[in-house]
Amino acid sequence: MNTKSPAKTETTALLVLYAVIFIFGILYLTFVIALKSPDQMVNIVAPPVKPHFENFAKAWTMTDFPRKFSNTAVITVINLVFTLLTNSAAAYVIARNRRKSRMINALYYYFISALFIPFQVLMLPLVKQASLFHLDNVFGITFLYVVFGLPMNTFLYTGYLKTIPEALDEAAVIDGANPFRIFLSIIFPMLKPMHATVAILSVMWTWNDFLMPLVLLTKSEHQTLQLSQYVFQTQFSANYNLAFASYFLVLLVPLVFFIVCQKWILSGITNGAVK
Repeated sequence: MNTKSPAKTETTALLVLYAVIFIFGILYLTFVIALKSPDQMVNIVAPPVKPHFENFAKAWTMTDFPRKFSNTAVITVINLVFTLLTNSAAAYVIARNRRKSRMINALYYYFISALFIPFQVLMLPLVKQASLFHLDNVFGITFLYVVFGLPMNTFLYTGYLKTIPEALDEAAVIDGANPFRIFLSIIFPMLKPMHATVAILSVMWTWNDFLMPLVLLTKSEHQTLQLSQYVFQTQFSANYNLAFASYFLVLLVPLVFFIVCQKWILSGITNGAVK
């Protein structure tokens, strides 16, 4: 039986319509401008008189798209793997020992307090420390992503771990399992819904982040896709058609990823929210 009121149904329909217009409007404008020549930029909404598909090839070459894509993919994948392993392990230790140790409880609030510190406050010292410890490269910034994601992920994992009874740990100890084995064999698989939520947040943040690569990755061979778009636009600000061609190439990656993985993405968001 449908219990939705007509007003709620109309609101939902309007929100869906707005989302469709907004998303496809951006894709349409980006694609149309990318196909135009500079002399056709007077009316950006109208379709191109003569499509210039070679703009995509030029943008691919001029932005060094394959290298920037591989840099972003490496950062995202490595960060995802280490985030799931290390952040969940840290949260497990905190969740199981907060009541037993004041130091662990203080450590938890120390991590949570980092959520209230804007990244802009840390930029200057971060740049100096990154240069000192040679973290201004692909693997260095990956390490920083894992560290900077720790406060939020600790908060999420710790909240979810409250729903997993400690009796499971106690039973495993009786069977002779050590804490490391308990976490990997019992707790880690049970965190799947929260793994999905953390993975989605981590991938979206890492892939779309612009500010951290901007202040750390000064060498061209280390730049990410988002940063390369900014550099390309500043160097060729008059070539809007090539700039939008590069934007469209970058937009395609998360769009294709969402279309292919939407089942798991929506499931992860729903399960994580419910738990």
